[in-house]
Amino acid sequence: MDLREWLTARGGIAHRSDAAEHGFAPRQVRGAIRSGAVRRLRAQWVALASAPDDLVAAAAASARLTCVSLARRRGWWVPDRAPDGLHLQVGPNAHRHRDDATLHWGAPLVDCGPRRLTASVEDALAHIAGCCLHEDARVIWESAVRIERLDVEALRLVEWREPRSRALAEEVIGLSDSGLETMVVVRLSGWGVPLRQQVRLAGRRVDIVIGSHLVVQIDGYAHHSSSAQRGSDVAHDAELRLRGYTVLRLSYAQIVHGWEDVERTLQAAIARGLHLPPRRRR
Repeated sequence: MDLREWLTARGGIAHRSDAAEHGFAPRQVRGAIRSGAVRRLRAQWVALASAPDDLVAAAAASARLTCVSLARRRGWWVPDRAPDGLHLQVGPNAHRHRDDATLHWGAPLVDCGPRRLTASVEDALAHIAGCCLHEDARVIWESAVRIERLDVEALRLVEWREPRSRALAEEVIGLSDSGLETMVVVRLSGWGVPLRQQVRLAGRRVDIVIGSHLVVQIDGYAHHSSSAQRGSDVAHDAELRLRGYTVLRLSYAQIVHGWEDVERTLQAAIARGLHLPPRRRR
């Protein structure tokens, strides 16, 4: 395997110390740089032309990808209104920086060593807590818990340095099936009505139960696109109604762009006692 093949297998970019440990002598690396087969990024990194732009930028700045940049790279659900652009973690004594990036300064919670171009999950979550609106940060944290299979209790034991991170660590529960579900839970959490997530009713899980009998199901971007699945949803909704539940289905557009209307509908349902057992309704 030559250097280009090795770099391709590693995503197109690597630390020169890693190259040396895999048998590529410094003269081989220098030769590949001189020939244009690979490019040098500062003193310690080499990359192919096809290397991801965000990692190349991190290497060129002697930094690590973090915050929403790392969230997007790892596939965490990031709301549309979350901060855009490149977010980099830099040490407290860093001298170089990029004018086109959001920089997160300070010593890391988890020191990943000089050969990593991505911050730890914990550091990224801390930066998200400080950089995003509370609701958006909660959405991303819940997504990270699910995708990374994080233990919620272990997350609370992290020595978070900022109050916003500590608060999110206490709030996150890891039950949301989607970012939209988290949005709804966050928005309803101050209403003084009990909320439960991922409750099993009539043989299937439902997204949210308000009180005991108001069921909210979240339909995302392309939720249940097949006719068979849609038919199954309709049948389950009917079974729930026969058992005394009220079922409301919310779409992406309703939650993201029409929340005021959703809020009025939910308030009207609660005012009519639809969240209570049928025998307690007036």
